[in-house]
Amino acid sequence: MVALEIRPNCELCDRDLPPDSPDARICSYECTYCADCVEHVLCNVCPTCGGNFVPRPIRPLRSWRPELKLGREFRPPSEKRVHSKYDRAEIDAQVARIRGLAPEDR
Repeated sequence: MVALEIRPNCELCDRDLPPDSPDARICSYECTYCADCVEHVLCNVCPTCGGNFVPRPIRPLRSWRPELKLGREFRPPSEKRVHSKYDRAEIDAQVARIRGLAPEDR
């Protein structure tokens, strides 16, 4: 079973997003941003793929089915910090270009 990386930070402002953060947002490729950046800077547009964002699921602390080994004790979140490869001007241009399109039309 493939699991999400659960990246530890916002790729734009570098805010810490621990694995149980209700403020983490991801796109379908798991680009990870904080809710504040998604709402106020990105306007729900992923600067990489152009898709939308959803709240990131919270990985359970333990395996509720021990035979599957799915909890954080077996599949810990990533510790590798990720940052967008695009600068702010490129991000703003991408957002401006497609923010008026509904996610299903992008």
